[in-house]
Amino acid sequence: MSRSAHPAGPRHADVMTEGHYTAPPADLNALDPKVWARTVTRTEDGAVTVGGIEVTRLAEEFGTPAYFLDESDFRARCRAWADAFGPGADVFYAGKAFLSRAVVRWLQEEGLNLDVCSGGELTTALDAGMPAERIAFHGNNKTVAEIERAVKAGVGRIVLDSFQEIARVAHIAQRLGRRQRVQIRVTVGVEAHTHEFIATAHEDQKFGIALAGGQAAEAVRRALTLDGLELIGIHSHIGSQIFDMAGFEVSARRVVQLLAEVRDEHGVELPEIDLGGGLGIAYTSEDDPREPHEIAKALGDIVTRECESAGLATPRISVEPGRAIVGPTAFTLYEVGTIKPLEGLRTYVSVDGGMSDNIRTALYDAEYTVALVSRTSDAEPMLVRVVGKHCESGDIVVKDAFLPSDLAPGDLIAVPATGAYCRSMASNYNHALRPPVVAVRDGRARVIVRRETEEDLLRLDVG
Repeated sequence: MSRSAHPAGPRHADVMTEGHYTAPPADLNALDPKVWARTVTRTEDGAVTVGGIEVTRLAEEFGTPAYFLDESDFRARCRAWADAFGPGADVFYAGKAFLSRAVVRWLQEEGLNLDVCSGGELTTALDAGMPAERIAFHGNNKTVAEIERAVKAGVGRIVLDSFQEIARVAHIAQRLGRRQRVQIRVTVGVEAHTHEFIATAHEDQKFGIALAGGQAAEAVRRALTLDGLELIGIHSHIGSQIFDMAGFEVSARRVVQLLAEVRDEHGVELPEIDLGGGLGIAYTSEDDPREPHEIAKALGDIVTRECESAGLATPRISVEPGRAIVGPTAFTLYEVGTIKPLEGLRTYVSVDGGMSDNIRTALYDAEYTVALVSRTSDAEPMLVRVVGKHCESGDIVVKDAFLPSDLAPGDLIAVPATGAYCRSMASNYNHALRPPVVAVRDGRARVIVRRETEEDLLRLDVG
């Protein structure tokens, strides 16, 4: 199933990428299980399959670009997180990573709760039948209408993000004759080792109420005095795509210190602590994410140790994995269009998608890998940059990777680990049509989010 090689750009044993030399992989046909969904395999005849279905057949049926989600892998990761933390803790799937009615149903069936951060996410959760008491509602600027909807529905918790929101939620809950369970989100001053735009616990950013200067302590005072609120705990989230547990240790220590101050001042021991999410996944072979049981043990040990030191009962722990569950379970399938060698640099490979279906490379300088999946090849490796079809020089899907030098228009290539944030952040830039999400399981494939059509675009254009 291979084709003969033809000149298509640099094919050195080692090539310069981003200022350092990188060696091509020993086997371009190999699929690293670290970055691909669990049922993705390459058969003996070279065909790549997911859930038992060849990607070439999927492309024929559903078109490209498209996101293909391994449902068995998604469910297994849900169970792994639930089992790791056990009945004494709560796992809230972060819906912002990717949410659909099918996903909500999977979460229910696998025993997870759901974290939402907008009215649209809340509507999707309720419409798909997630019990309101298993929903947490986040956001730094929830509207009055969103808060009213959440309180009326009876969501299990609202995470308060500002002094104004403390008063706003209390007023709405009291007007509706409810007592709303809430947590206060605090910023603990931790510099997570991640991109500036996804680090969320340093003081100079929009989320939460700072521990510094006693602001978080004042927020607790206000929440405890308002009849419409039942303060159940403290929330902290230090960032996203984090591999180092040191930041969580510092965060937990500072949150537990606040719990001790609350006990000393008010005689109240708050029963819950939410340490957020942000655990990293493998986008490339160089990434080394932790398993859920390792994370659960590390966080449990940290909180227990700090509480024992402070003389506090250990609170119930909550976590919010989103990317860590859905990210590795999906890949984006593209068809190769044009191939443009730049002598001495790299080869530009243009595909039928781009930044409209994966903005993360442009937004966060994110790194991905890519593979030829419609066939195998014995050709030499060439350094490529996979780019989209949009009118933007920053329209890059994969900055630097290796593909076979006999790559040709019409080949199918796939980018793994695109389950999180790619469809959620997809856009209609250049009036592109957002791709479908197709769930694959046990030899069956079904659309769970359909592809947009030109009629969808025109339906919104009322001018």
